[in-house]
Amino acid sequence: MASFRIRQYRDQDFEAVRALFARGILEHAPAGFRHLLRLARVRLALLAVFVAARAGAGSWVLGLGTVALALVLLWVLVRSLSTDYVRDALATDLCDVPGTYLRAPDSCFWVAEAGGAVVGMVAAVPAGRGVLELKRMSVSREQRGRGLARALCREVLGFARARGYGTVVLSTSMVQVAAQRLYEGQGFRRVGTSSPSLLGTILNFQIFHYRCDLGDAAK
Repeated sequence: MASFRIRQYRDQDFEAVRALFARGILEHAPAGFRHLLRLARVRLALLAVFVAARAGAGSWVLGLGTVALALVLLWVLVRSLSTDYVRDALATDLCDVPGTYLRAPDSCFWVAEAGGAVVGMVAAVPAGRGVLELKRMSVSREQRGRGLARALCREVLGFARARGYGTVVLSTSMVQVAAQRLYEGQGFRRVGTSSPSLLGTILNFQIFHYRCDLGDAAK
């Protein structure tokens, strides 16, 4: 028997939900940074910075220091993608969960509770004729690997079926590999990619878009 339960959001969950969402997004920043450092053009740019600084200053130490500063700048830029996304969510739908998800038709927001604490969350909103969107999925790091994310995903799929929706869509970032595997295991297939911003384009950071036709979804 699962040691957690999924229920609809309550007003007293407000702070826990916001904190869970923020932690879940920000923890992917290091993976985004590692992705950036694996790009050939980034490595070549760092090498060029080192060579230019070394030649200009005549010092290996200053050359390495310049590269270190460049790495710090890259980290700040990568993290800003996450912090900007979190800031936007907390100022919009997660600022008024009942108004966005509970009072709107065919929308809902669930939390997963274990030991009296909120350890997971997911939402659903209409996204066009016959299409429902899965949003704001997050599970606390300590609770992963227990089937909680899969249960939250199935909650949305069941909700969509019960209301006559034929398709569920969602978006996730390229560095959220575990989430991609989860969704693909539930019948989602990738149907496109996009960049979240001009900075995302520069940093080669992509958002993956998924679609699940409910006849193909895992039961």
